[in-house]
Formats: sequence, C-alpha cells, structure tokens
Amino acid sequence: MSDRQNCHPSVYYFTTNMHETVTIHAQFVTNRMFRVFGHNKVWVLDGGLPQWRDSGFDLGINSNDDAILKSKAANSAVEAVYNGEMGNTITFQAEFQPQLFWTLEKVAQNVASRTHQQVDARSKGRFDGVAPEPRKEVRSGHIPGSICVPFPEMFDGTPRLLPADELRKKFQQAGISIDLPIVVTCGSGVTACILALGLHRIGKHDIPVYDGSWTEWEAQPDSDYPKVTAIAS
Repeated sequence: MSDRQNCHPSVYYFTTNMHETVTIHAQFVTNRMFRVFGHNKVWVLDGGLPQWRDSGFDLGINSNDDAILKSKAANSAVEAVYNGEMGNTITFQAEFQPQLFWTLEKVAQNVASRTHQQVDARSKGRFDGVAPEPRKEVRSGHIPGSICVPFPEMFDGTPRLLPADELRKKFQQAGISIDLPIVVTCGSGVTACILALGLHRIGKHDIPVYDGSWTEWEAQPDSDYPKVTAIAS
C-alpha cells in the first residue's frame, strides 16, 4: 500500500475488523476500500446524512459519555490488532483486488502504454496548474494524458449523485469513451472514489483508483515521472 496520507490499511487490519454487511453514509472512499478488499456487501446512502434528515427519518444521538466509551473501546481494539492480539475469531477473510488498486509504477506504465483513460477528479484550475494545491509543497498540474472531470459534476446540486444517464453524458462530454478501460485519480486518492462510484452507477464496476494520486506522482523526479504544469519546474 502507498505510504501517502488517506491511503488504504493493510489486508490484515481490514480482515480483523470487517465481517458483515455494511451500509456507508456518503463515504465514497470507504466504500471503495471495502471493495478493494473483496467486501462487496456494501451500500452507500445516496445523499448521506443530509438526505436522510431532510427525508424526515429519525436520527440517533449518543451522549458524550457514550461516545467517549465507544471511542476508547475502538482505540483499544485497533491497538490489539497492531500488537498481534487477534481477540475474536476472524469470520471474514479479506481478498485484495489488485485490479482496483493502482500504484505509482502501474500509472507510469499506463502513461507510456495508454491502455487506460486517466480521469482526474480535481478542479480544472488545479489540473491545469493555475490554481494551488491544498498542500503548499505540491505543485499543481496533472499526469500526462489525463482528462479532467471535477468530482462535483457527479452530483445534482445536492449530496446526491446524478441519474445514470446524466452521469454518462458528463463523462462523454469530457471526451471519455465509456466502453474503454478507465483509471481515476485526484489529489490524494479520495475524490477519485466519487468518480469511481459515478462510473459504477453507469455499469463500470471495474474502475481502478490510483491510491497515491497527484500528491505521490508530483513528488517523484520529473525526469522519470513527467508532469504537465503551467509553471516551469
């Protein structure tokens, strides 16, 4: 796994903590993580908590003391896992899906071979190298051959995803061939997961995410990992 911030945990850690059907509330990157580890019984609540609340459904509210106790228990469980203390018997065995998880070298190979269309979820300004990245030490720009589809275009103006036919039009208007292979990237592997879910909605269930994304790529030597930037290096 990449050592960059926001990236996936180890197979061992995931296996010891995930063992049942899971519903995820507008957590696109978490949904992606489950699928990378072969846990396919996952649903995302379209619109998340705001949509749930606006639809008039009940909200569960824990007291501060209860939340603190749960947090302490969770921290103890995580510490036990990292110390090799299994605790309960494992009932779910993670199966890493490498085809859904691209590394730096895999993307470098694709820059040369162009087997997959590279779609970047960042804003057009960051993609073009004219707007700054959130991390001051990272230049803006993009991986050669990439196409920009800003992740907010996946939504209908609320936290809900667009219908499948409208999502398809968004990608096609950006010059993406839906029938050809696609890999998605962003700044650090997070908002790319929104594009992946949008593509999943239109029937593309095999979309890999470049986990390290632009933050990892930009940090590499320009001679080996070329960049398209508006400002000369």
